[in-house]
Amino acid sequence: MEIKPCGSRPSAKPSPDYFTGAVRQDPIIEAPAPAQVRAVTVTFEPGARTAWHTHPLGQTLVVTSGCGWAQVWGGRIEEIRTGDVVWFAPGEKHWHGATASTAMTHIAIQEAQDGKAVDWLEHVSDEQYRAPA
Repeated sequence: MEIKPCGSRPSAKPSPDYFTGAVRQDPIIEAPAPAQVRAVTVTFEPGARTAWHTHPLGQTLVVTSGCGWAQVWGGRIEEIRTGDVVWFAPGEKHWHGATASTAMTHIAIQEAQDGKAVDWLEHVSDEQYRAPA
């Protein structure tokens, strides 16, 4: 057993190459091999969001507070709220983040394949982000 005491792993500000706006990440799980699961709590301030991205083995989001938006490529923007669980299929191009006026926090869970859990793509443009839900 290994216990990671609260506060022993610092919060991080993710790279602006992959996020727009004010975002904070707090680690949960970075399982050692042969396990593949990774999880992080992500907090998005209003207007903040991920870039478009995919996951080789899919991704689950558990919204823990606030209200956000999520979209798959070619689909409509969907509202996600506290308690919602969202599944993105392997290779499904998508983004997620806060609404324009409300912060949102979720737990993001994904598995790595060959050491990689995410493939980052282009930023979500302001026009894409502001498209009607």
